[in-house]
Amino acid sequence: MRTIRRVAVLGAGTMGARIAAHFANAGVPSLLLDIVVPDQRDRSLAARKGIESAAKQKPGGFFTDAAMALVQPGNFEDDLGEIAGCDWVIEAVTENLEIKRALWRKVELLRRPDAILSTNTSGIPLARISEGFSPEFQAHFLGTHFFNPPRYLYLMEMIPGPGTDPDVLAFVREFAGRRLGKGVVPCKDTPNFIANRIGSFFGGTVQTAMIEGDYTIEEVDALTGSLIGLPNSASFRLLDLVGIDVWAFVGKNLYDAVPNDPWRERFLPGPYLTSMLERKWLGDKTGQGFYKKIGSGDKREIQVIDWKTLEYHPAAKVSFPSVEMARQIENLPERLRKLVKADDRAGAFLWRLFSDSFLYSAERIPEIADRVVEIDRAMRWGYAHRLGPFELWDALGFEEVARRMESEGRALPPAIQEMLRVGAQSFYAFLNDGGRPRTEYFDLQKNRYELLEERPGIMVLGDLHRAGRVVKQNPGASLVDLGDGVLCVEFHSKMNSIGADNISMMYAGLEVAERSFEALVVANQGDNFSVGANLMMVLMAAQEGDWDELNEAVNRFQQVNMALKYAGRPVVVAPFAQTLGGGCEIALHGARCQAAAELYMGLVEVGVGLIPGGGGCKELLLRLKDPRKVFELIGYAKVSTSAEDARQMGLLHRTDVVSMNRERLLGDAKALALSLAPGYTAGSPRRDIAVGGDSVFSLLKIGLWSMRRGGYISDYDTVVGEKLANVIAGGRLTGQQTVSEQYLLDLEREAFLSLCGESRTQERMAYMLKTGKPLRN
Repeated sequence: MRTIRRVAVLGAGTMGARIAAHFANAGVPSLLLDIVVPDQRDRSLAARKGIESAAKQKPGGFFTDAAMALVQPGNFEDDLGEIAGCDWVIEAVTENLEIKRALWRKVELLRRPDAILSTNTSGIPLARISEGFSPEFQAHFLGTHFFNPPRYLYLMEMIPGPGTDPDVLAFVREFAGRRLGKGVVPCKDTPNFIANRIGSFFGGTVQTAMIEGDYTIEEVDALTGSLIGLPNSASFRLLDLVGIDVWAFVGKNLYDAVPNDPWRERFLPGPYLTSMLERKWLGDKTGQGFYKKIGSGDKREIQVIDWKTLEYHPAAKVSFPSVEMARQIENLPERLRKLVKADDRAGAFLWRLFSDSFLYSAERIPEIADRVVEIDRAMRWGYAHRLGPFELWDALGFEEVARRMESEGRALPPAIQEMLRVGAQSFYAFLNDGGRPRTEYFDLQKNRYELLEERPGIMVLGDLHRAGRVVKQNPGASLVDLGDGVLCVEFHSKMNSIGADNISMMYAGLEVAERSFEALVVANQGDNFSVGANLMMVLMAAQEGDWDELNEAVNRFQQVNMALKYAGRPVVVAPFAQTLGGGCEIALHGARCQAAAELYMGLVEVGVGLIPGGGGCKELLLRLKDPRKVFELIGYAKVSTSAEDARQMGLLHRTDVVSMNRERLLGDAKALALSLAPGYTAGSPRRDIAVGGDSVFSLLKIGLWSMRRGGYISDYDTVVGEKLANVIAGGRLTGQQTVSEQYLLDLEREAFLSLCGESRTQERMAYMLKTGKPLRN
């Protein structure tokens, strides 16, 4: 049975070093090789610097500093022979055909006969790289195109070579999906494969629409970010991050590689870009590109370039009436429909961008992919678009968009004309087959709908909603039957903040699970697991002096967490992304966590002048058994940078499990819950928790005093810190004593409520709600 015990990564540049780092994140050791740098005593300096660069990257390429030890630096001259002990060899050297072929000729002589061989090329045809190599080499050779940074971008394009063994492709797809946490999209061996072909066209169309419509850089970025389901970096801010020279290089190569593409002019940089390249205004790496920062501190200013004059000016605030109205619409498809119908400059720009992208994507089938599915996944997973081009077309209305293009005299691709002829209403059809969700896609080659195959291990809550598997529901949360005797509490409040609806549904979930299910999972598939308590409701109650109501709300949250912890059925919590404040406290009270590898977890309440009030202080005292560590973790509002980091911090237990692939998280949580169910026995609340009383309180207070004298914290931080210290010490008791969980919960609630009554805490809460940033008052 094939397994991967060690990999070799050839090339320690930006991509190679970060690919090696991500294998280390997955627990797989790697050999990272690069050239010998002339006139250096350390012959493996290039590889060593690659490892250091991956570690220093913001955000970091490694889950933890300890993972760096799994990457062994070396060089091509002294260490290439070590690849004989590697199960997978990945080439990530410069995009030069002859350099790649020369290196692969050396590898062919040294490799293990059954080793997987793959290139990370972003556009050179695999047939040209492997031409002339032995049939055995070609059977193990394929393309594995990771996206930068590999840790964070979900997509891996998998490209078969001319003779790749199907078993090798199947293994790589499974391994990359499960162990590396990748969304694998099979691609054809065409220039730039799928994501960069469509992505380059999208970026080129942004440029074309800007020039022809005389839009500013600020206007374009205001229209092409989160407003339309793209990353906040939008268009030109993204190019500054990527490197304007990199973008131009990719575009020029693609232009040369597709002589028969009628849209190829879109890939060439405009005249203003050529001038910026000549001046070395390449983006962040040279200090200026489309944007630059001048000054520092309070006088720091962001300036933006005028693409017509190449002069910089202070970034202007952009306002389109249609955009301001659309921003109020939370539902993305509804918002997009509103925008493209707007009779103004914003609507005109977005219609041009979307309609051109629709036509181009449709025309690329079957050239770059046989199905719309792979194009949509590539753009969602590689470019972080919320919707791929065909999903976006569906969101705007398939027939309405097609008829509008026809009315403008634009020629529709034959496959789209055929869709209209047969009466197809969309590219995707979401169906319910007797309680089992089913998705179909329109096959543009067969001119009919085809069943979209299931992906093993991946569950989608939206599909289960559609299939009628909702047991109970309110505006903030639902109970969903996951099948096989597992019930799920799903949050869907705004930002999954925790309020009365969520708490009510957790209680209901416990009751229904006890009666009719084997296990309970607390999970959702939003952008974040939970950002914490509904701060607006807390602030309003505090400002109105509704102390009884607030006390009851906090107590109810504490008690539902205790009910989760001591439930008669195993409760598995599935945290991911931001799991903050109250969200963290829910995770701390589960029987187990099935956590996503990308987990940013912490008790951050001090940032708004509060302390954890749902049992977080109590649980960390039980886990860490060290008051000072607990005080630092909460007092500094420390947040994990990954699930492994959360484990080192004590926020995850050693028995908690991590899913590398977030799409598998729900299915993995269900499997874990089922594994715990046979013979599961509920515990009972602890009454033997050791606390230090006055002596611990005094020790922590001395630390606060030192921090204040050093100017690290404000006077009010000291007030909050003393409240926290009192809880962690177990109150002002004499000597070490033992207390109950409920005793500590009462201390937490008392401190939380008293801080809510402080004007400076209310100022902090209001500022966070308004700006999303903490206030130091």
